Amino acid sequence: MLWQKEVNNIEGSPAAPPKTTSDTGLSAPTMTTDGEAVYAIFGTGDLIAFDFSGNRIWARNMGVPDNHYGHSSSLIYHENKLIILYDTNRGGKISALNTADGVTIWEVIRKNKISWSSPILAEIDGKMQILTTTDPFIAGHDLESGEQLWSVECLMGEVGASASYGQGLVFGSNEYARLVAIRPGENPEIVWENDEYLPEVASPVESEGLLFIGTSYGVFVCYDALTGEKYWEHEGYEGYYASPIVADGKVYAVDMGGIMHIFEVNKELRVIGEPKLGEKVVASPAFADGMIYLKGDKSLFCIGNK
Repeated sequence: MLWQKEVNNIEGSPAAPPKTTSDTGLSAPTMTTDGEAVYAIFGTGDLIAFDFSGNRIWARNMGVPDNHYGHSSSLIYHENKLIILYDTNRGGKISALNTADGVTIWEVIRKNKISWSSPILAEIDGKMQILTTTDPFIAGHDLESGEQLWSVECLMGEVGASASYGQGLVFGSNEYARLVAIRPGENPEIVWENDEYLPEVASPVESEGLLFIGTSYGVFVCYDALTGEKYWEHEGYEGYYASPIVADGKVYAVDMGGIMHIFEVNKELRVIGEPKLGEKVVASPAFADGMIYLKGDKSLFCIGNK
């Protein structure tokens, strides 16, 4: 352990933390880094930045989220902008903050219901967009201004899975709703949709024209990203909360029981391996420099070849 710091003395922070469910807690969102600092947000609405030596750079409170499970939308950044999606029971908003000082660059109020999904970035028609999923919209916002560029009303319920982008299409889904592929633009359209297998928490991922979905009831599915044709399904004993990740031509999908299912990116089902971590896992893995980083319910693991 190099350092650890307490998040405290932030103006606007609540005297008592809001109530959250045990499987969400107060630190569900994944932090992000721009290579110079780390940024983290909590279920209290507290947002903080530390440099790599553990020195506090800035902190602010985004407003205590009205969220009956707990805030879980993860942070992303691009260049000097830190993007925060804040969809609560009182309405939604999306904000861009300056990574240097935490000052708001822009903020846009959204006409939607609460969500637990995270924003993603995609370059569409030569311009970076922020893609979001919520009830009832999948939408694209301009990164520079926050302006909503397009939206499609197609989801419902408690949206936890984030969007995915590939092959010129935006993919979004939610359990008890549907899986859709959208061609974004001034006149967005749903290219195909399906309601057979739907994720509750895990986000879809696209690679080489294939779309992969992990469900909370243990089925992992591969679709044709352009047509929605189902190529294969793989049944396991545990469901997926962690999102599948593609690396080195493989799909890594760790289930809640801690089994890492490794599939080849292929329209035919090819299981490369299914090693057991030995702990419950609900967080998505991270990959860097040939290493896999995994957070179990008790331990942090780093797996790789030396």
